[in-house]
Amino acid sequence: MAHHSPLFLGIAAVAIIAEMVWRLRTGRGYDGRAALTTAGLVAGNLVAATLHAMILATMFGAVWTHAPHRFAASQWHSWALGFFAVEFAYYWFHRASHEIRWLWASHHVHHSAEQITFLASLRLGWTNSLSLGWLFYLPVIAIGFDPRVVVTLLAINLNYQFFLHSEAIPRLGPLEWLFNTPHHHRAHHASNPEFLDRNYGGMLIVWDRLFGTIAPESDVAKRYGLVGKAREDNPVRLALREWVQIAVDFRRAKGLGARWTTLVRMK
Repeated sequence: MAHHSPLFLGIAAVAIIAEMVWRLRTGRGYDGRAALTTAGLVAGNLVAATLHAMILATMFGAVWTHAPHRFAASQWHSWALGFFAVEFAYYWFHRASHEIRWLWASHHVHHSAEQITFLASLRLGWTNSLSLGWLFYLPVIAIGFDPRVVVTLLAINLNYQFFLHSEAIPRLGPLEWLFNTPHHHRAHHASNPEFLDRNYGGMLIVWDRLFGTIAPESDVAKRYGLVGKAREDNPVRLALREWVQIAVDFRRAKGLGARWTTLVRMK
């Protein structure tokens, strides 16, 4: 969904290398096998992203055609209001991705990294179109925000989140009341029980404060990775394994209600 400019890619590459040096010099280690898995996922996403972009263009365009009111993309207030609208939609998309199994089947790939690093931010699933997370942004367009504004703001949101994935960045004081920071996002990725399913914000953390999903601001040692899942280094198996398990559970379930439960209820 995000478009990465050459400038961003250059900064990201420098950040990844600098962080790797920092981790090795400070004795934290750098998981080379995980890095290769992430590279494989990135390669697969180069293909999946083309299909995803086509679906988004079609669906976003169809909704925009029927929007009864339109905020002009040339007006600054359209971008200011759009920022909060997109952030709000992202919060609920991200929260649903943790609470609804059909969406988690794609999102769990991102949480599979057992070290939180800049590179791990690129560990994304291939099935976002199938998971239907893009539906959360259709109301934003329906109330009058230009799809180009929505997509641009989403790209900024996701580029910003690249820099949340690191242990090298310390806490940022008062900024953490309003903004999502590496401290908040480290807690989001932690598999410790007290941190599970918290801190869903994109650039802002205010929705988590408002809806009660903020993690306790604790400095306890954090563990990363998936709860109850063995490590998987094969990118194809990692991208598809939750879908395979959903299919198995769906086939075994008896009755429509039980089958529906296998699609939506987290195990």
